Amino acid sequence: MTAKKKRASSNPSPKKKTPAKRPAPSVSGTGSPPAAATPAAPAKLSALDAAARVLRESGQPMSCPELIEQMAAKCYWTSPKGKTPSSTLYAAIAREVKLKGAASRFIKTGPGRFAWRDGADA
Repeated sequence: MTAKKKRASSNPSPKKKTPAKRPAPSVSGTGSPPAAATPAAPAKLSALDAAARVLRESGQPMSCPELIEQMAAKCYWTSPKGKTPSSTLYAAIAREVKLKGAASRFIKTGPGRFAWRDGADA
């Protein structure tokens, strides 16, 4: 048997590409003008903030499934593909009530029902 000869490569080992250097920004103002400021999109509300807004606007105690429904209907917040958004909201509201006490935005009015605390920050 004869050994196979390696083919001589016409292209020697490839060299690593070095990133192109960018010119330093000009301090004298002779460079391109800065991009025009785009109007900021309205800040997206968190689930807790959206629930607080719904409760404040309705003025009545609501359960978490009702809150989720109203938050979606008013386009304040929608679940990012969660399986149990009402349970997650319940846990978050209960945690805020427990940790902040009288400074919380929410008050528990019954089993699974929360209302806007009068006198809470708007």
